[in-house]
Amino acid sequence: MKVINNLKFPKKSHKIINPIPHFENFSEPHFISLIHISKNTLQLQQIHAQIIRKNLSSNSRIVTQLIASASLHKSINYGLSIFNCFLDKNVFLFNVLIRGLKENSLFEKSILYFRKMVKMGVRPDKLTYPFVLKSVTALGEKGVGGGVHCGILKMGLEYDTFVRVCLVEMYVKVELVDFALQLFDESPERNKVESVILWNVVLNGCCKIGWMSKALALFEEMPERNVGSWNTLISGLLRNGEVDKAMGVFDGMTNEKNVVSWTCMIHGLMLNGLHQKALDLFFKMVEEGVKPNGLTVVSALSACAKTGALEAGSKIHDSIMNNGLHLNAAVGNALLDMYAKCGYIESADLVFSGLKEKDIRTWSIMIWGWAIHGHVDKALGCFEQMRLTGIKPDGVSVLAILTGCSHAGRVDQGLQIFDSMQRECSIEPTMKHYAAVVDLLGRAGRFDEALKFIASMPLEPDYVIWGALFSACRAHRNIEMAKVASEKLLQLEPKHAGGYVFLSNVYAGAGRWDDVERVRNSMKNKNVEKDPGWSSMEVDGQLHTFVAGDSAHTRKQEIYLKLEEIITGAKQQGYMPETEWVLHNIDEEEKEGALGSHSEKLALAFGLISTGPGVIIMIVKNLRVCGDCHSLMKYVSRMSQRVIVLRDIKRFHHFKDGVCSCKDYW
Repeated sequence: MKVINNLKFPKKSHKIINPIPHFENFSEPHFISLIHISKNTLQLQQIHAQIIRKNLSSNSRIVTQLIASASLHKSINYGLSIFNCFLDKNVFLFNVLIRGLKENSLFEKSILYFRKMVKMGVRPDKLTYPFVLKSVTALGEKGVGGGVHCGILKMGLEYDTFVRVCLVEMYVKVELVDFALQLFDESPERNKVESVILWNVVLNGCCKIGWMSKALALFEEMPERNVGSWNTLISGLLRNGEVDKAMGVFDGMTNEKNVVSWTCMIHGLMLNGLHQKALDLFFKMVEEGVKPNGLTVVSALSACAKTGALEAGSKIHDSIMNNGLHLNAAVGNALLDMYAKCGYIESADLVFSGLKEKDIRTWSIMIWGWAIHGHVDKALGCFEQMRLTGIKPDGVSVLAILTGCSHAGRVDQGLQIFDSMQRECSIEPTMKHYAAVVDLLGRAGRFDEALKFIASMPLEPDYVIWGALFSACRAHRNIEMAKVASEKLLQLEPKHAGGYVFLSNVYAGAGRWDDVERVRNSMKNKNVEKDPGWSSMEVDGQLHTFVAGDSAHTRKQEIYLKLEEIITGAKQQGYMPETEWVLHNIDEEEKEGALGSHSEKLALAFGLISTGPGVIIMIVKNLRVCGDCHSLMKYVSRMSQRVIVLRDIKRFHHFKDGVCSCKDYW
């Protein structure tokens, strides 16, 4: 090959231009071929210079290809400059520019040049409207979309297949599904086999707004389905909580089932809280020889993180390594999050150290991990290390640091970080940041400061703010302030169970049982239901979930016998049941019985009978652990010489040799 002006020319061929020096004999086809093989903007500019030199810069076909290539090389401003210099603008130039602007995400400019086109009297054609409609869709401009639709009708292009599909899709995306369905019903090609794309668009529209009965009817009527049809319906059903129907559709797929189908199902099960089913399906997928993609792995790892399923998460990690799946930021972050939330923060740190791609989310997950495990100094160190690498903190990473300071009682340090987030990081505090500061002050018993801070907030205090204050009041047994916080909670969200539970907790702590009963009756009369507490743990790859007083487990007799044994042993070591955590006016013996059936205690007993000596017992609870269960686990960790890790809704508690990592500051 000869090289001329930094360009490589192919050898002589009857199909491709001859490598003639200085472009002397080049004509339109030669230049168009060169434009097509250009690899970057610099080469394109060199070709453009020769086009100008050969007086071909007024050639419409050449200029059209120049703009298209500039767009392809992500140099759309260069393409715009070429367009603006061309005097005799025609539909081809406008089409290639409008498309290029859209494909470079300059949607407003794409619509602007469409308007210029019409204003200049250049008649749009069937290649103009699809990209204008896609720009309208991206911006969510309903009014503009209606105007473009009118233009399509004036041009008589409403029956062009591609135009109609884009028009229907536009109405779907801006959530005007009625218009989309009307256009669909009027489509002459809707009953043709090749109209499957149009059917899929309206099917997706109905799923998107929850019209599942209509979506199912459309699915049944389809003259032809492709894998996209099945996947769209499955995703829609799962998004609307119709898990059984989605599973039925998924099981009904035969040859159409692909990795996207499996991923839709796994991701949907995970989002619907069916984490064990999601994991079972993931491993079934692997067994059937279907190779997971990144989203499949992220969904499965998220299910592990939600439930503390370390064994399943480790298997997925092994699968990633064995199958050579690229450990991109999304997969790496999911893996990191899984280990941190499954109680193995050291493993999370190893993954973190090995990740080549670290974004702000990666750093934030690691900071959160150290913070919720009680390692505030490591969280602060990680935060500083992130800043030194040039990554600017965001609201999530700052919130993680505030949380770590709160859990460790580092009040002044936490306040300094909050004060600096605007000044040094240009981060506007959200309600979550304010709640973290209230929690920070409240945990330390600095209630007057907490109230002053709430009064000084530029935002109106919400449910989370008063909830944080109440939790601190309960821990410090500040009954009067707890009443104030509870009443604020009930004013803000009278239908939320938490406010009633908070208030009944206050009255129970004061022994005011008539008031407890009154609050509970109010809940019943207003049909307010408390979210049930549960605890889970993984044994031999299977998740076992318990609720208070559970009698459904196949090993219930062994569980309760073991629980009785450990409570008796703990009492001999000095454990005293903290009966104040039982919110009923019953005698002390009955209270002890009620405490003994808490879900975390049942999970603990199950862990002791199901795992061998030295194995760490990992329990996940969906609510905050009660004080009595926390106390018992300290005794059991010493008696059994086992490490017990409990993850509640707030943080991790690592029990070892009779001591908790939280140092009872929780």
